[in-house]
Amino acid sequence: MENINALLKILEKEYPETKTALNFQTPFQLLVATILSAQTTDTQVNKITPKLFEKFPGPQDFCNADLKEIQNLVSSVNFYKNKAKNIKLASEKIVKEFGGKVPDTMENLLKLPGVARKTANVVLNQAFGKNQGIVVDTHVKRVSQRLGLTKNTDPVKIEQDLMKIIPQKHWGSFSFRLVQHGRKICTAKNPLCDRCTLMKMCPSAKVK
Repeated sequence: MENINALLKILEKEYPETKTALNFQTPFQLLVATILSAQTTDTQVNKITPKLFEKFPGPQDFCNADLKEIQNLVSSVNFYKNKAKNIKLASEKIVKEFGGKVPDTMENLLKLPGVARKTANVVLNQAFGKNQGIVVDTHVKRVSQRLGLTKNTDPVKIEQDLMKIIPQKHWGSFSFRLVQHGRKICTAKNPLCDRCTLMKMCPSAKVK
């Protein structure tokens, strides 16, 4: 795309809010919520985290918890058994290796079970205000492909493509705005091209 600045300005005007839809009070709670959100809607995660965090507010609480009890509390999300296991293992690692605090670097976050770049980027940006990468979820993947910003299908390669053309100070806000655009306008099926503010610069637009 020729004019990235124009794209960023339109997105900023259309979607001024750039906070995650996940509810959290601490970096650790955001980490847990983001792990739970994989292939599950943020709305569904928000339904279960109040009770989960009331029972287990911090990493030490998860360390002491019985895995079955964690599983029961998160059973309404997809792949809940594996997610519960990863959350417990990540909690143990946070307590043993990071003094009970969620690490604030990409390198150390990726050492935690259940954490890949997408989760790490969400935590870094939303909990610590750091732009060390771009969150690539299904919406960012779809919209960036349709806009011609990448031809790749692998999230890691898509992130690399986007990081080359999007100024670093916009990495966090760009991804969350693209998520909102993907949910509201550029949907997987029947995108609302006639209502899209990016239509004129989108090579995939069905109407011009």
